[in-house]
Amino acid sequence: MKKHLLITNDDGIDSGFLHRLVAALSPNFKISVAAPAFEQSWIGRAISRHKEIEVLNGAAHFAEGVAAWSIDGTPTDCVNIALGHLIKESVDAVVSGINIGYNTTESLILSSGTVAGAMEGAQWGLPAIAFSQCVPFGDFEAIREAKGQTEGNLAPSLQAAAEHAARLTSDLITAPPPAGQVINVNFPDMTTPESQVKETVPAKVRLGTLYEKCGSNKFHFRFSEGQKLENDSNTDRAVLERGFISRSRLDFSRIGCL
Repeated sequence: MKKHLLITNDDGIDSGFLHRLVAALSPNFKISVAAPAFEQSWIGRAISRHKEIEVLNGAAHFAEGVAAWSIDGTPTDCVNIALGHLIKESVDAVVSGINIGYNTTESLILSSGTVAGAMEGAQWGLPAIAFSQCVPFGDFEAIREAKGQTEGNLAPSLQAAAEHAARLTSDLITAPPPAGQVINVNFPDMTTPESQVKETVPAKVRLGTLYEKCGSNKFHFRFSEGQKLENDSNTDRAVLERGFISRSRLDFSRIGCL
């Protein structure tokens, strides 16, 4: 019997990156998808306390045999509602992604809706993994606006990343991490079938301000690469820059304990 995966993301149920992941996982896994109806990037582990959340059947977005829901909430909402109310059979792991753009460094990881979706799965005691694909900085907005529909060199890179993700998900189920841990995987922008996986730690980066003034009393978001605080060659960002796949183990099992 196939293992059962719950898949989510933060780019929305229409994201081509999500669909590429589902297609790569479907041959070997039973798939359920609970994804945001709309993009929920940079939302972190937000929970929609002050609104009603609408859940719609999302099966039409995917191939036959994939159970899916489009949820008007955050990635954390999606996983929580799916595990608590929508899925009646057991789930073997939670998979989140593939995110459009990397989720490296401590600051970005804690801001990521994609990582938060996996984190919610870990809080339910399930093996959980998050996947993100680095894209060229100058192409990011165009790819985001196109909902992850890719052309040119990035298309085979994304396909290779999805195939690596399928293998890494199998590894996750075969050898699950300790309870409360999340595996965070980042693929370089030029991923190939031969790309090697390196074990990493999140880089320490000070982002500084993420806003710029756009009026007398107004500011708008402006992404910053931040200031690197260390030169460790084994960080997620350093490994990505060298063209390898980064795999970090994030431990949320003892937050705040002394």
